[in-house]
Amino acid sequence: MELLHREHYTQQIAQWLDKQIIIVLTGQRRVGKSMCLRLLAQEKQTDTNSNVIYIDKEDNAFDSITTYENLNAYITEHFAQDKHNYILIDEVQDIIGFEHAVRSWIKKDKTDIIITGSNAKMLSSELSTLLAARYIEIPIHALSYTEFLFFHQLADSDEALQKYLLWGGLPYLRLIGLENTDLIKDYLQSVYDTIVLKDIIQREQIRNVTSFINLSRFASDNIGKIMSPNSIMKFLRSQGEPLSSVIIQNYLTYLCNAYLTYEVPRYDIHGKQLLENNNKYYFEDLGIRNKLVRTHQTNDIEKRIENAVFLHLLRLGYTIRVGQLRNTEIDFVAEKNEQTIYIQVAYLIADEQTEKREFGNLQAIKNNHPKIVVSMNPLNTISDIEGIKHIHLRQFLSMNELY
Repeated sequence: MELLHREHYTQQIAQWLDKQIIIVLTGQRRVGKSMCLRLLAQEKQTDTNSNVIYIDKEDNAFDSITTYENLNAYITEHFAQDKHNYILIDEVQDIIGFEHAVRSWIKKDKTDIIITGSNAKMLSSELSTLLAARYIEIPIHALSYTEFLFFHQLADSDEALQKYLLWGGLPYLRLIGLENTDLIKDYLQSVYDTIVLKDIIQREQIRNVTSFINLSRFASDNIGKIMSPNSIMKFLRSQGEPLSSVIIQNYLTYLCNAYLTYEVPRYDIHGKQLLENNNKYYFEDLGIRNKLVRTHQTNDIEKRIENAVFLHLLRLGYTIRVGQLRNTEIDFVAEKNEQTIYIQVAYLIADEQTEKREFGNLQAIKNNHPKIVVSMNPLNTISDIEGIKHIHLRQFLSMNELY
């Protein structure tokens, strides 16, 4: 299978090589972590001074490596003392006590270790405990809009954007073909099922699987809406799901730990502090999210647009919060390198009332930080208002820097 480069990630990996630090690629299953490893393996295997030790825990050939003792034995057998060794381990969380092994091998001269993981809870606890200051985390995400165009050989257009908002950015869709919609649906369902089984149900020992799946579907129906465990509990109980608020909070955390969703806290813009309750949730991949939605909703396109904007901000490295300014809400407060940007998202600015709401909320923020409204208005109808930029979604998703 042809491996397509994702320069953004290969460059990040390259800058940390030869520095005696463990490189950890994190992210949801099937977003492309394995491809990043394989690309590195292919590159280094052409160098006669390099020795690549590649372990793929999703390959049956490595089923015997289940503990760090097995891992140590395998690396010892394949380690080359006279070469630069690259130890690459895919889905490392499936090896019990892996951190004991990698902590030891990273001390070797001329040795680099790159591992991937699909469970944030496992990685944060194990790595922070035993590998503090000895690892760097590089998050890998589903395809951006521009990568989606490149992978599927599409020109930038409203039609291509609609496909991205519908099918999402899992790289494997390129092999399926966007015209094979039934196969895409089956694949997205299988990815979701794998994540839920391996990274959530088995790891967290969930017994009430049906309730967990119903909760994940509820989250998919309500992306971009402020939610709390108590409000979810009341709704689910009205639907015959008697879950406690504690269990609901645990389930939401499990979704985030598996990188299926992200929790976005609220931020008091006037008071400049985080608010404790009622956060929002967004999905890592729009295709999986859309597959989970239970009912047709007339305003669903706006939810997908908002999720797409969130994901783009995430890929650009912003810290993202939901803004609260007295009785109004700002969709996103994005911060990076001491720069703050306020962003409102709308499907169409079709009338004066909508314009007043979207631009007016930003105008109410009395500071000089950049402010943006993102919509899908026809390009010939888009114009800035009082210093607030109005950007079409296609243009926004193609920007490598916002300012």
